[in-house]
Amino acid sequence: MAATNPTRHLVVDGREVALDPEGYLVDLQAWTPAVAEALAAEEGRELTADHWEVIEVLRAFYARYEAAPAMRPLVKAVGLELGAEKGRSLHLMRLFPDSPAKVAARLAGLPKPTNCL
Repeated sequence: MAATNPTRHLVVDGREVALDPEGYLVDLQAWTPAVAEALAAEEGRELTADHWEVIEVLRAFYARYEAAPAMRPLVKAVGLELGAEKGRSLHLMRLFPDSPAKVAARLAGLPKPTNCL
């Protein structure tokens, strides 16, 4: 049986960006805002200023703790940075339906959060 390559590639600004089977970056250094836009477009999402605020909080969290936050720490981090109104699960669910911690981490170019199914 032939081995299959588990990575796929997204072409952004003329360069190939490798993704794992779940759509997370293989090389976290490959992330740029254009990569985030391309990942979002692939999922049929358009990133608004509200999305970018959360992505920036996530990237700062990762820079500080070297981990992508699961849902509870994500809600807390967003609340601390952006205020109580935005630091609510409902706000994050509106922006990133399905699994806010996983979807936002993927768009932010971070690894899959631990403790997320």
